[in-house]
Amino acid sequence: MKASDPAPLADQLAALVPNLRAFARSLCGNPHQADDLVQETLVKAWKHQTSFTPGSNLKAWLFAILRNTFLSERRKHKYEVEDQDGILAGQLSVNGAQSGHMDMIDFEKAFAQLPDEQREALVLIGAEGFSYEEAALMCGCAVGTVKSRVNRARVKLCELMGVQGAADFGTEPFPQQSIRN
Repeated sequence: MKASDPAPLADQLAALVPNLRAFARSLCGNPHQADDLVQETLVKAWKHQTSFTPGSNLKAWLFAILRNTFLSERRKHKYEVEDQDGILAGQLSVNGAQSGHMDMIDFEKAFAQLPDEQREALVLIGAEGFSYEEAALMCGCAVGTVKSRVNRARVKLCELMGVQGAADFGTEPFPQQSIRN
C-alpha cells in the first residue's frame, strides 16, 4: 500500500492492522503482547507520520517500526526480573544518607579524643594501609607497641561511639580523607 493512495492515513493504517498483528505474533509468540506491540507501532507511526516519505511503501515502514519496537522492548526486558509476589522488591532498600554522615561526625569527635600515639598508629595502619612493621619504623618503636596502640585505639573508639560491631554503622563508604585532615 502506497502513501500516495487517496485514502486518508488513518484508513490505510487500519487496513494494515491484520498484517501487523500477524507479524507481531510471529515475533512475540504471545497474542496479548502482539496486540500491545501493534498498538505501540500505530501510535509511533501516527506520531511520526511526517517522517514517512509519500510514495514509499507504508506497509514496509510500519513493519520496520514494529520490528524496531519489538527489539527495543527485548533489550529492555533482558535486564528485568519477574517478581509477581514482590519478594525481590521487598529485599531492596536504600539507607538514608544521613546515617552515614552522622556516623562520620560521631567518629571524628571520638577520634579527636584519642591520645596522639593511638591516632597516629590507627591512621598509619587503618587509613594509610601501612604494615605494622612499616608503621613501627616510622614511629620509632617496636611492632608490638604499634599493635597495642592500634588495638587500644579501636577499643576506645568503639567505647566512645557506643559501637558493638560493623552493623551499627551506615552503609556508605568510609571517606578516608576525613581522618587525614
